[in-house]
Amino acid sequence: MDRVIKKSKWSRKRILTIGGIAALVVLIVLSYLYTSGKSKLNVDPERLTVSEVRKGPFQEQIPINGVVLPITSIYLDAVEGGRVEEKYVEDGAVLKKDEPILRLSNTDIELNLVNQQTSVYNLLTQMQIARNAAQQNTTSKLNQMTDAESELKEAERVYNLDKSLYEQKVIGLQEFKKAENDYNHSLQKKKLTEQLLNQDSVSNAQQVSQAKQSYEGSQTALTVMRKKVGDLVVRAPIDGQLTSLDAEIGQNKNKGERLGQIDVLSGFKVRADIDKHYLPRIITGLYGRVTFANKDYKLVIKKVYTTIANGRFQVDMQFVGEVPQGIRRGQTLQILLAFSDEIEAVQVAKGGFYQQTGGNWIFKVSDNGKTAYKVDIQLGRQNPDYYEVLSGLKPGDKVVTSSYETYGDMQELVLKK
Repeated sequence: MDRVIKKSKWSRKRILTIGGIAALVVLIVLSYLYTSGKSKLNVDPERLTVSEVRKGPFQEQIPINGVVLPITSIYLDAVEGGRVEEKYVEDGAVLKKDEPILRLSNTDIELNLVNQQTSVYNLLTQMQIARNAAQQNTTSKLNQMTDAESELKEAERVYNLDKSLYEQKVIGLQEFKKAENDYNHSLQKKKLTEQLLNQDSVSNAQQVSQAKQSYEGSQTALTVMRKKVGDLVVRAPIDGQLTSLDAEIGQNKNKGERLGQIDVLSGFKVRADIDKHYLPRIITGLYGRVTFANKDYKLVIKKVYTTIANGRFQVDMQFVGEVPQGIRRGQTLQILLAFSDEIEAVQVAKGGFYQQTGGNWIFKVSDNGKTAYKVDIQLGRQNPDYYEVLSGLKPGDKVVTSSYETYGDMQELVLKK
């Protein structure tokens, strides 16, 4: 007899359908968890740099490069142009003040000196002739004055005698009047001669003064010409070392052309290049530190050059106290320039993390050391080794300071080998 077979509730089709639905639900749940939770990345701890946040002495500093230069350099320029005839020393020679370096020749200047000397000699000759003529004229005027005085005395004697005789009625009026007229004529002649003599003295004095001024002017011009000829011999303006000498025998040099320079050997300065970003903060009096031959030396900014070239400007620094032994011109030094005094501050070591975070966040290692998670921070000043931490971290915290370039937008690093 026939038997009724019971139909199974878990058919193959039903099982596949339920499995597909379950897989879809799991996929949705995992997708949700992945998108809504923290993104994680497994990282080998040996490939990370983990640093501990510390509190200690902190000073804001930046590294700058400087070049050692003489403390003073005097440029040698051609005061007068000419042809290089002779070199007395070579580049690098140590010179004393006024020691000759080279000699130029300039026929125009030398000819002008000869002409000026001739002009002075001619003027001297003319002055001598004029002086002799003036002396002769003065002598003639003095002789005339003597004659006038003698005539006046004689006329006065006759006049006084005739006056007495006329009053005694010994002589007539006509004879008395003649004596009186002769006396008055001699008196006027003496006054005129005296006036001419005074005028001659004033004229001679004026001529002498003018001649003296003319002579002094000619002498000044002659002195200038002699100096111009003397300037054809280039001499050391100070004690020092001759450097950058650019002159060869037979070469023509124009007036004002640079010939070289004299470096003072009594000390050194350091000229440093600094990024223009720091220009508003750079002032004279800021201190720097340099290590030379395993010993630290202190420098101070003495001059700031505000001209910017290729995004940088320059400063001159001088050593404070002791100057490094063995330092030489042209040597490059790395200097730590301080912007602040030393203070106590929380600080974190510098590293590649800053390029990706801008100092706004960092991966902080958990207490168990198995993960590192993203925390917001605020950094302040810096020096070559550390950033100042203003907020977000405390002393003893451990953070990842190596580069974050391969971490993308990860929120958490899982530290496992």
